[in-house]
Amino acid sequence: MARRLILALATIAVAAAALAGPAAGRGVEAMVAPTSACPGQTGLAESVAVQQRAMRCMTNYAREQAGLHRLADIRSLDRSAADKSRDILRCDDFSHNACGRPFTYWMGRVGYLSAPCWRAGENIGWGTGALAGVRSIFIAWMHSPEHRANILGRYSQFGVGLEVGRLQGAEGAHVWTQAFGSHCGRT
Repeated sequence: MARRLILALATIAVAAAALAGPAAGRGVEAMVAPTSACPGQTGLAESVAVQQRAMRCMTNYAREQAGLHRLADIRSLDRSAADKSRDILRCDDFSHNACGRPFTYWMGRVGYLSAPCWRAGENIGWGTGALAGVRSIFIAWMHSPEHRANILGRYSQFGVGLEVGRLQGAEGAHVWTQAFGSHCGRT
């Protein structure tokens, strides 16, 4: 079966993600963590938990290299991201509106959007074979201006979800979701 890598991005109109000043001049390659800094980023045989931890590490490494604060890993956003990845597989619908739901659907269901004021963004990606791993997905996101804008955006929190299954006829598809958020007053 052909190896696949597909990416998509969404940000909510409440507040679009913006690149921070110091990040604009940095090369993408300098923001990708070496394997020694974020273990588990190349192994598809690693557990889902190890791969998710590596994706969190890669994201915060990029932010630090860009002179930005680390994002706090929030359990409700992890649940939201995992639920979104499951929706994509269940409905065989790789989109931010998988199963006909807006991208903020699961963020709301887990209670994250109950604050009176919030900002949210989402990165989704999937691949099979060598293109399914943390490093491959993360590098592809970093080479996409819109995805990179979320990773380096004005958020304070995030969650990561990974589900493996059949997508668009491809077995062993790794479906990744990053859910980004901030409540007003916290950038």
